[in-house]
Amino acid sequence: MAVTADELGTQDIKKLLIKQAVPSSIGILFMSVNILIDTIFVGQWIGSLAIAAVTVVLPITFLISSLGMAIGVGGGSVLSRALGANQKEKALHIFGNQIMMTFLLASVFVVFGLFFSDEMLMLFGAKGAIMEPAKEFFIPIIISVPFLALCMMGNNVIRAEGKAKFAMVAMIIPAFVNIALDILFIKYLELGMFGAALASAISYFMCFLFVLWFFVLKSELQLKMKHFKFKMPLVKEISELSFVTFSRQGVVSILAIILNHTLYTYGGEHSVAIYGIISRMLMFALFPILGITQGFLPIAGFNYGAENYERVKESVLLSIKYAAFLASLIFVVILIFAKPIVAVFTTDPLIIAQTPEALRWVFAASPIIAVQLIGAAYFQAAGKAKKALLLTLSKQGFFLIPLVLILPNFLGIFGVWIAFPIADVLSTILTGYFLKKEMNTKLIQINDGIL
Repeated sequence: MAVTADELGTQDIKKLLIKQAVPSSIGILFMSVNILIDTIFVGQWIGSLAIAAVTVVLPITFLISSLGMAIGVGGGSVLSRALGANQKEKALHIFGNQIMMTFLLASVFVVFGLFFSDEMLMLFGAKGAIMEPAKEFFIPIIISVPFLALCMMGNNVIRAEGKAKFAMVAMIIPAFVNIALDILFIKYLELGMFGAALASAISYFMCFLFVLWFFVLKSELQLKMKHFKFKMPLVKEISELSFVTFSRQGVVSILAIILNHTLYTYGGEHSVAIYGIISRMLMFALFPILGITQGFLPIAGFNYGAENYERVKESVLLSIKYAAFLASLIFVVILIFAKPIVAVFTTDPLIIAQTPEALRWVFAASPIIAVQLIGAAYFQAAGKAKKALLLTLSKQGFFLIPLVLILPNFLGIFGVWIAFPIADVLSTILTGYFLKKEMNTKLIQINDGIL
């Protein structure tokens, strides 16, 4: 049963978090399985070089489409607080402005990407034999990115309304479509990288159609033409919080550039392919933690807007408890089954030999990342853009990028893998400090020993 916006402020937090987090987790799981199976199909039916090509292209497309996610998350925070304060008309204007901002910005970036495709691919690490398959994959994908951006924006607004199950379905649909079309286009029609890209492009469009259907027929936010008119105070408020998420994705893209070039320098195409497998596992394995984080956002945002700080505090603590427990289980699974996991992706003996150790190191600090993820999400839900930006960028921007630039000079390729857990530990310490300080001031004293 769907949660109404008002129930975000009244239902038991444990039940509410489960209702919000489980559908979000399932949605992320299907999205992750989609990317995972896509990588397996590409690796098994086209080759390990194709995995490297996808690893180069996806950060570009996700950078552009993350405009939608950023506007969805940032605007969703504003929208949740507006609903919590019973400001329905403001919520409608927020949503209308989100749609216009997403479409216009994504379209501009797509045009830029089409005109400078070679330069962008080279910048993101398409070197040597990687360039040709990367370019074949890039063009169909980039054309479909505005649909993906609108889907990502709309998905976050759906969650802000408390309709987590519909948001889950929006993420499941493209997974099924993409997997089915991958089999058709790659295996049976033998369209290679172009087929893989075409399957993804069509899946984005199908997701867009579902999101459109939801907002026309099921949403509490029934828009009129007047709501699409830009209101600059709202645009400013949305942009400030959206900048947090987009900056994170921007830093992730910069990290991808540095990683791809560093990996190619120290290990060639094989190392880029190894990271391609690891990055897919990072998204797939951590799906329940990301689901809890997404489920937490509308609960915290609504109750913060309603000035019900005890409920905000309770949602923070429960989210950290649940996420930390699940992250610890995931770490144990990775530790034990790293080699069989890698063997699913490829038959290349060199990649099978080198990837398990790298995978274990990258996941080594995963049991503690709940504090970092929930802590950064809290400040975003509360509308505190500066702290949210600082904490969101801390892992990749302040710690991981410098470590990836420095450590390989002394440790070679191992320096890349060890940089991940070190960055996790440092960013968690930083976030824990700010979150505990916030809990003891704005959200009153807490007696729980978690933080």
